[in-house]
Amino acid sequence: MKSWNKAKLSEIETIAGPGSLQWAPVRRYFGIEAFGINAYIAADAGQDIVELHTEEVRQHEEAYLVVSGRATFTLDDDVTDAPAGTIVFIRDPAVERSAVAAEPGTTVVAVGAGPGRPYTPGPWEPIYVAKALGADGHYVSAIAELKQGLEIHPDHPAILYRLAGWEALAGQPGAALDHLERAVSQRDSLREHAASDEAFDSIRHDSRFPVAP
Repeated sequence: MKSWNKAKLSEIETIAGPGSLQWAPVRRYFGIEAFGINAYIAADAGQDIVELHTEEVRQHEEAYLVVSGRATFTLDDDVTDAPAGTIVFIRDPAVERSAVAAEPGTTVVAVGAGPGRPYTPGPWEPIYVAKALGADGHYVSAIAELKQGLEIHPDHPAILYRLAGWEALAGQPGAALDHLERAVSQRDSLREHAASDEAFDSIRHDSRFPVAP
């Protein structure tokens, strides 16, 4: 096996993220285990290039490199212009961050990890990969992706919930109900989401289906 590899960003197939975000899964493409690195690409101005979030749960430091175009970052109450070549470093995980493309064709590369401890991929990765697979009708592949995610994040409520949804759509009612029950036991607010989630239409009338109070 080669000790190095290379690729152009254009060779890495993008995956739809939250909102209008388009995610190029660089870490997954290369199989990087030491740190998180991903690219986000906006075809048009005004599209999301960094989703609104903090890193308080995982306590990551993050750096964003604007590779092309121009981005407008919002960091708590500060708004800053970031043309190509700009690096935005955020040390404090509590800072609320987001960015939109200010020009068509804006690309941002994000690098992050928690200081002083081993890196693990975030639970959002298998969720969005599975979403893309499921949207194309590849339910079995979506299920397999989320099961791999559970190996890294056992009993993670969002992974369990999404897994249950794809299992229900794949005609696996028993597994779907098992995983949905585990999801709501970890995060009770998911009961309300499940009540109107069309993915669960096939199992909604089962006596085991968790009912919102």
